[in-house]
Amino acid sequence: MKSKCLPLLLYALEVCNLTKRDLQSLDFTINRFFLKLFRTSDINVVTECQLNFDFQLPSVLLEKRREKFVNVYGAV
Repeated sequence: MKSKCLPLLLYALEVCNLTKRDLQSLDFTINRFFLKLFRTSDINVVTECQLNFDFQLPSVLLEKRREKFVNVYGAV
């Protein structure tokens, strides 16, 4: 998931101005994947699994990528 799916999902989004709703949609996609993977309907179970597997939601990863992008290309 981390090495194949997330890079495709987040490709070049650090340069886009995404709304809060857009970020929630990305997080929803990942949360639904975990819900189906662990065959549960409890988001607390999913959140705990994501913490145990050190899995960050796309909104968090995107913010880190955006900061890196601005640091590299923002001063140009």
